[in-house]
Amino acid sequence: MKFLDTAKIYIRSGDGGAGCLSFRREKFLEFGGPDGGDGGRGGDVIAECVEGLNTLIDYRYQQHFKARTGHHGMGKNRTGAKGADVILKLPVGTQIIDEEGEVLLADLTEVGARVCLAKGGNGGFGNSRFKTSTNRAPRHVNPGLLGEERTLILRLKLIAEAGIIGLPNAGKSTFLAAVTKARPKIADYPFSTLHPQLGVAHAEGREFVLADIPGLIEGAHEGLGLGDQFLGHIERCLVLLHLIDAGAGHAGQAYKTVRRELESYGHGLKDKPEIVALSKCDTVDATSLQTQNQRLKRAARQTPLQLSAVAGLNLEAALQKLLAEIEAAKRKSQPQRALAVEWHP
Repeated sequence: MKFLDTAKIYIRSGDGGAGCLSFRREKFLEFGGPDGGDGGRGGDVIAECVEGLNTLIDYRYQQHFKARTGHHGMGKNRTGAKGADVILKLPVGTQIIDEEGEVLLADLTEVGARVCLAKGGNGGFGNSRFKTSTNRAPRHVNPGLLGEERTLILRLKLIAEAGIIGLPNAGKSTFLAAVTKARPKIADYPFSTLHPQLGVAHAEGREFVLADIPGLIEGAHEGLGLGDQFLGHIERCLVLLHLIDAGAGHAGQAYKTVRRELESYGHGLKDKPEIVALSKCDTVDATSLQTQNQRLKRAARQTPLQLSAVAGLNLEAALQKLLAEIEAAKRKSQPQRALAVEWHP
């Protein structure tokens, strides 16, 4: 299945049904009077968050969604049936934005959440609605109101509590495969990871979702490499794990390169808690490892972890630190409960 995190769709709710012009006609009933019913309401366009989806690929091949028109009113004061709704099934983490891309209409972060994107038009009144003491036989009815139409942008931002960032070939996919059951593509050339990958990691009897983001290079915010199009998927992450290859170039410069791209992207990524680690530590000698460790410590202003996903070095320690940061971020985000004030007469 292809990964698609952005889609543009056109929606239109149903028109309301027209009111009915009818008079009661029965034997031995000379003055039956008007009995035209109202038209039915048009169908709505509703977005629903469901589980089991992780991409917007369904909206690549169908972009137009139109609800059904309400049924027209009928005689004997029968109201027309409501038009059928259109329900758009979306994965968790989908944002619905207006056509200009400026106004956020809905953010579906929980399974079962529903939002009405376009309401159907009201049905028109039948002639029985216009009967008065002076107008006993009205021949006027209302047509149904037109439905709403709009163009929307769907944008998927994966729900993950921790995100893995770094330059290409920093060992992000290898780390994800080592600590979760995810099986991302792993190769020895840049940009082997083309789409974000998710996995569930376990630490201290608890679990959390880990996201692997395709590698960034200098100038990614200007579209170089794969660009920064996937950075939106870590906007929801509570903590970032920054991996730097111990055997590639200058560790401090590699760290600063990625940090500059995060700052250029904005949206609060540079302010997120960050755990810095040297990866592939089993591929360099002790002297080089110490040199790289000192360089990274000066650049990041924190003592980095030393990891090796292949050798299993310090993987559990990294998961424990991630879990601790996640729990601290959750406690910080929860509003403090106001102390109950004792009631006095």
